[in-house]
Amino acid sequence: MSFSERDLAEYLAFAHELADAAGAEILPYFRAGYELEDKGTSAFDPVTSADRAAESVMRKLITHRYPTHGVLGEEEGSQVGDSREYWVLDPIDGTRAFITGIPLWGVLVALNDGDHPRLGIVDQPFMGERFVGDGNGAWLNGRPIRSRRCGQLGLASIMCTSPDNFISTDQRQRFHAVTDQARMLRYGGDCYSFCMVALGQVDAVIEPALKPYDIQALIPIIEGAGGVVTTWSGGDAQHGGSVVVSGDPQLHEQILALLAEKPCASGGVK
Repeated sequence: MSFSERDLAEYLAFAHELADAAGAEILPYFRAGYELEDKGTSAFDPVTSADRAAESVMRKLITHRYPTHGVLGEEEGSQVGDSREYWVLDPIDGTRAFITGIPLWGVLVALNDGDHPRLGIVDQPFMGERFVGDGNGAWLNGRPIRSRRCGQLGLASIMCTSPDNFISTDQRQRFHAVTDQARMLRYGGDCYSFCMVALGQVDAVIEPALKPYDIQALIPIIEGAGGVVTTWSGGDAQHGGSVVVSGDPQLHEQILALLAEKPCASGGVK
């Protein structure tokens, strides 16, 4: 399904409204008081009253403005609409960063046309940074941004949120087969590291286990900045799973080739 330029502009303006509303709910909680719970779906899976308040206000706005649209959100799950379009919300991507007072978290808003996420916003209201993409272009606070060219893995900087996120030894070995050849590996960042790929500060992000609401807002931003987003096997990343993002298509192919190699018993690849 394709949107007209007029429709896309209307939806993007509304996505900004959603991000504004979510940020207004979240900021009073940041580095202040909030309720914290462990959802218990992993070793520690935190959710705060800020997460819930932000998703709730965005859902109410969507229901009022576009009652036929569906919604997929991290905290309240899926609400199927009568049309193909649906909004994908992660009210605070990086809740662990949020609860430790580190501003490397963001509000993620995407609109999927039923086939692919067509627009995305990552908003960091504490630092006043908003990344926007529509697949054809990407912007930071209205300024066009581009990923950088880095066609050699040996010169690349790579990021990943946490080594604890790997779900198998095989997965971890494939990851290190890539990062052992890179110039630099850094952990942390959540959604912010993906934005740094779009901004040309980081060359790639490799994640082993994402949810759809973790990645859909980022796809139009990365692609709009000239980068590539796929699964580790080179497929469609919008449904999450093991995802790799690169600022340079040539680098992306090198990373995919290494991720596809079978790990050796000794821990390398062959």
